[in-house]
Amino acid sequence: MADMQADTDHFVSEKVTAESKVNVLGMTQARLKAFLAEHGEKPFRANQIMKWVHLRGVTDFNEMSDLAKPLRIKLSEIAEIRPPEVVSEHDSVDGTRKWIVRVDGGGLIETVYIPEKARGTLCVSSQVGCILDCSFCSTGKQGFQSDLSCAEIIGQVWLARKSLNSFLGGDGRVVTNVVFMGMGEPLLNYNNVMDACHLMMDDCGYGISKRRVTLSTSGVVPALEKMAGQTHVSLAISLHASNDELRNELVPINRKYPIKRLLEAVHKYMDSLPDRRRVVTIEYTLIKGVNDSDDQARELINVLKDTPCKINIIPFNPFPLSSYERPSNNRIDRFQKIVFEAGYIVTVRTTRGEDIDAACGQLVGQVADKTRRSERYQQKHAADVIRLVSL
Repeated sequence: MADMQADTDHFVSEKVTAESKVNVLGMTQARLKAFLAEHGEKPFRANQIMKWVHLRGVTDFNEMSDLAKPLRIKLSEIAEIRPPEVVSEHDSVDGTRKWIVRVDGGGLIETVYIPEKARGTLCVSSQVGCILDCSFCSTGKQGFQSDLSCAEIIGQVWLARKSLNSFLGGDGRVVTNVVFMGMGEPLLNYNNVMDACHLMMDDCGYGISKRRVTLSTSGVVPALEKMAGQTHVSLAISLHASNDELRNELVPINRKYPIKRLLEAVHKYMDSLPDRRRVVTIEYTLIKGVNDSDDQARELINVLKDTPCKINIIPFNPFPLSSYERPSNNRIDRFQKIVFEAGYIVTVRTTRGEDIDAACGQLVGQVADKTRRSERYQQKHAADVIRLVSL
């Protein structure tokens, strides 16, 4: 716990770049209007610029034909539209696409697009690595490097639309849903994530319904409480255990914010939404012999009895440095049946993109780890291998 707290206290910092130009890509409508006002321009110009950037995918101010030429010249001198760099692109046999993206500071993150019949879901990252150290997640084993700026978060949506040819006039697959389920804990990068959410839902941005932007958190309770009244995004909670003792091991932040307090914050946020019919999604990674028993399914039902929710069971996806295993299909079905018969909407997440390491819990990227956590896990793994070989 001390290591996790030190990570949180000392390594959360704002993105600092050496660029002299302001990156318009990460500006919300309000921020862009204020920026333009500082330079003597009218507020309505912000809407025009946003539409060029986010709806049409234009990165050159000189192509923005409804802006006066002097404004185009001025913007070219003081501002830029700079998405993060795509290092590589990988396509799965099931249609899933993963991008390896380089951000400021040299870190690599991963972004995943999951196509379905009626929608296309984009899984975005919010940090390079992750401050938290959930035991079943490969990202956590890489340690933590930095928060992503708003431009680097919304830039993942921009890059996906460009790659999919779905900007205005394109005929490619569209991004209908965005989930903050990639690398990082979104609520430990609160301001940049909130700004990115606003851009996703802005009609001059990406126009995505607030019901289709989902923020997944491991339980940063103060930030979750702060969300009430500031946004209307959908909420997902990475619960993964039915009691505090086990969750302390799987999701270490639970030692600071236990399940009861977490669910109280969930209720506060859900009560703040204008649509009272909406429910929270409870994410539960099912791990063989750890949290998949009949008794744990019944305990989960009891823990969630007063929380309007739907439950998403995620069979564990193996990755290097982990000794956890995926439960059998029979065990998954049994767990689901118990929860379903208690009256809950419960789904089992289909594994997508496993052949390109794009499945849930498998995203790794490249992290210049400030916590030395990755080094510790590598050393432990090497020692375990030596011990097994010597038996």
